[in-house]
Amino acid sequence: MKMLIAEDELDLQQSIVTYLKRDDHVCEVASDYLEASEKVALYDYDIIILDINLVSGSGLDVLKTLKKDKKKAGVIIISANNSLTDRLEGLDLGADDYITKPFHLAELSSRINAVLRRGKYGGDEIIVFNEIRIDTKARTAYIEGNTMALTRKEYDLLLFFISNKGRVLSKEIIAEHLWGDDSDLLDNFDFIYVHINNLRKKMTSQGAKYIKTAYGSGYKFIED
Repeated sequence: MKMLIAEDELDLQQSIVTYLKRDDHVCEVASDYLEASEKVALYDYDIIILDINLVSGSGLDVLKTLKKDKKKAGVIIISANNSLTDRLEGLDLGADDYITKPFHLAELSSRINAVLRRGKYGGDEIIVFNEIRIDTKARTAYIEGNTMALTRKEYDLLLFFISNKGRVLSKEIIAEHLWGDDSDLLDNFDFIYVHINNLRKKMTSQGAKYIKTAYGSGYKFIED
């Protein structure tokens, strides 16, 4: 999953990044209000960890912009403010969760997983698409009950496709999701084709032909 950690306490920011990367999440960072505002305007994220007391502005204004622009990211507010008024304001503005500093990183990780389950997987840890089953907790995919031998990027790619089935995904969007925001600086996205081709081969060898090329646009995950 691709996440943005908007936190101006740099030690805490890096601790969160290091912890979340252990679960193979792609983690981008913003260290002040302006950087956070720019990132959420330019890119899409699955989860945003948002400090409401950012240098140069309020994280709540970032949250308002997200909701105004109808961005789909799950939002978890992290704050030293523990008053009922603060928590209600954040949740009423559309945050999915609110956690007070200091907190255990393991608790933050569990809350992230809960927000992802509710927002993307219908509250379940298992995603099923016809003969394909994905155990998001074990990060393992199966076809007809047989384990698929996927690399980490192939697993992330399959999960991204199924979570966005029916939607055309450009190479740029796929690259940003799986490799981070700096991928938009790349000269070409030929490496995307390699990963998609490898995933396709592993799926079609078992009869699952769901990844279609949208010529000139990208790729789409659909039933025949």
